[in-house]
Amino acid sequence: MKAQPPTATSVDKLLLTEFSEQAYLDYAMYVILDRALPHIGDGLKPVQRRIIYAMSELGLKASSKFKKSARTVGDVLGKFHPHGDSACYEAMVLMAQSFSYRYPLIDGQGNWGSIDDPKSFAAMRYTESRLAAYATVLLQELGQGTVDWLPNFDGTLQEPAMLPARLPNILLNGTTGIAVGMATDIPPHNLREVASACIHLLEDSKATVYDLCEHIKAPDFPTSAEIITPAEEIKTLYEKGVGSIRLRAVFMREKEGDIVITALPYQVSGAKVLEQIASQMNAKKLPQVSDLRDESDHENPTRLIIVPRSNRVEVDALMDHLFATTDLERSYRVNMNIIGLDGLPKVKDLKSLLKEWLDFRIATVTKRLQYRLDKVISRLHILEGLMIAFLNIDEVIHIIRTEDKPKPVLMKRFKLSDTQAEAILELKLRHLAKLEEMKIKGEQDELSKERADLETTLGSKRRLKTLIRKELQADAEAFGDERRSPIVKRAEARAMKESERISTEPVTVILSKKGWIRAGKGHDFDLSKLNYKAGDAFLTKAEGRTNQPAWFLDSTGRSYAVETHALPTARGYGEPLTGRLSPPSGATFVGMLMGAADQKVFLCSDAGYGFVAELKDMFTKNRKGRATLSLPKGAQPLEPQLMTPAVTHVMAVTTEGRLLICDIKDIPTLAKGKGNKMINIPSARAASRDEYVVGSGVLTAKSVIVLYAGKRHLSLKPQDWAHYQAERGRRGNKLPRGYQRVDRVEIQE
Repeated sequence: MKAQPPTATSVDKLLLTEFSEQAYLDYAMYVILDRALPHIGDGLKPVQRRIIYAMSELGLKASSKFKKSARTVGDVLGKFHPHGDSACYEAMVLMAQSFSYRYPLIDGQGNWGSIDDPKSFAAMRYTESRLAAYATVLLQELGQGTVDWLPNFDGTLQEPAMLPARLPNILLNGTTGIAVGMATDIPPHNLREVASACIHLLEDSKATVYDLCEHIKAPDFPTSAEIITPAEEIKTLYEKGVGSIRLRAVFMREKEGDIVITALPYQVSGAKVLEQIASQMNAKKLPQVSDLRDESDHENPTRLIIVPRSNRVEVDALMDHLFATTDLERSYRVNMNIIGLDGLPKVKDLKSLLKEWLDFRIATVTKRLQYRLDKVISRLHILEGLMIAFLNIDEVIHIIRTEDKPKPVLMKRFKLSDTQAEAILELKLRHLAKLEEMKIKGEQDELSKERADLETTLGSKRRLKTLIRKELQADAEAFGDERRSPIVKRAEARAMKESERISTEPVTVILSKKGWIRAGKGHDFDLSKLNYKAGDAFLTKAEGRTNQPAWFLDSTGRSYAVETHALPTARGYGEPLTGRLSPPSGATFVGMLMGAADQKVFLCSDAGYGFVAELKDMFTKNRKGRATLSLPKGAQPLEPQLMTPAVTHVMAVTTEGRLLICDIKDIPTLAKGKGNKMINIPSARAASRDEYVVGSGVLTAKSVIVLYAGKRHLSLKPQDWAHYQAERGRRGNKLPRGYQRVDRVEIQE
């Protein structure tokens, strides 16, 4: 009969909003429960569970021969998991990668990817696989009445709703997954530690998370990278079920001076790390490194070589910088979101997770023991009937030979059950020997003893827990290993500042009168070999190191700073400072300094005012500089001078030939400003520029003041200073005749 199309009255009507809301909710729940999140029982997602079960059905045990992976994937898709083959195969590959799974479930043969590129595995038609020995932890009790069975997608086969895991695989291998509106990130752990924690919680149900952390110190990843998260943070993580774990690469220093990285954080590619370091080298942001090599091989899965530029490079500081700027140090999110025994997803703390898994394990072992007890009782029942038959063998044979339907006759004559009568009728003639009677008695004795043990165990919670504890200990002994990820207390990594990354080589910076700058290596630089543009000439130089900036002072009293490591070499003309700085229009540069940030410097103006500052007070990243030396109207700054601890006095000489030497202690220390009056110049003469300071400087106990007036010069040694020494702010004394008009001043040591 032909089916009739639905009529308008037979179709349910729903609002589009209601339909879409329900449809999306159904989809979300499907993704959460059947795809993305693992179950607390076996710690597997449905596709993983189906792969493991399908391989066990194919007989791919750890002791069997390898079979093509395509065979397994075909069985999984055709029987249990009607989804894409590539997604199914990727899930299978992940369970076979020793660098992805702490305890791999699959033993692979062929190309299953590498730590540098986990997805570089060969196609499933090329690779072969079988179950790993550890997979027996999940499958060993499968056929012992321990799990519920569900129909597969087309109802033709049965599949387990859960695998009867003997260990909390959810913690051992961990997992990641993204569902709709929620995600899970569970790190792997050490089998022995987890088993020890389970035993402790089994024996003491009141144990706290902190108690359990005495057994489970931290996650344990497949790599040997260091866990540097503080212990208190790890305990807080386990207490809340969310947090983060930080891993750091392990390195060592070889005799040749090379830095060798021997372990990388979990799921970090060595090739990517070298690429990150190389990009910094190409950008000239890592001058301490001269070369990189990857010497990883089969014997040394991780061996990355970093070659420092010289033996003077601070390795710890360099590695700290690389930890902070590359994947040599990485943070991993932890979110222990799991589908519980109630079928609902929830974020669980460590105690809740282990307690719920132990409930699952107790229920599983109870089912297993009950299943075995039922089998034993059934067998004893049959053996009882067989023994009756052996004791009355002649009569039994006579009934079987003479009766058309011997079964009911046997049941009535010997008071047998249907099962017992059926077992007697199925006996073979060879089993009628006297020896068989002895075997039955022996089997009865063994099964009776086993029955008593099973009933005692099932009736005692203490004995049940003891059995589970022994099984946990046995599995820990069989499959456990030592911790791979060491827990180490380390300081937080810090990226080096640009000045710290620069090599500390000696350098001489040269400034010309027209403001062109360049740098030459070393401090013994021959200034006579420098070339200048037409009309330009040497102004000043400063000696320092490449990791120190050069400080400049312009004619308006503003200070500037320029990094010296990037300056052009002294072979050419250099480059104009105005390309890096933006001084006021018409301003010129009057001086340049280099030194440590706390280096003291003497600043003064030709109006006779000055003060002591530190180089860091003059520093600024602003191209327009910062106001440092305040100038009275019409005044000009004099060249700044570095001070050493040996400086005792400061001197100033005016165009009128007046010299004053005062104690450096009378000069104030300021960050900026005009300073105090060193030498007194009458305001009228200062305003008209009839008199101003032509030279000033700092003096030590060995300094010689050389005064130039035309072609004549006068040298004043320390023993000659007394006539010119006075308190700060005095007028100063006249120089000898002939030196009333001083052109310039030099201070020689």
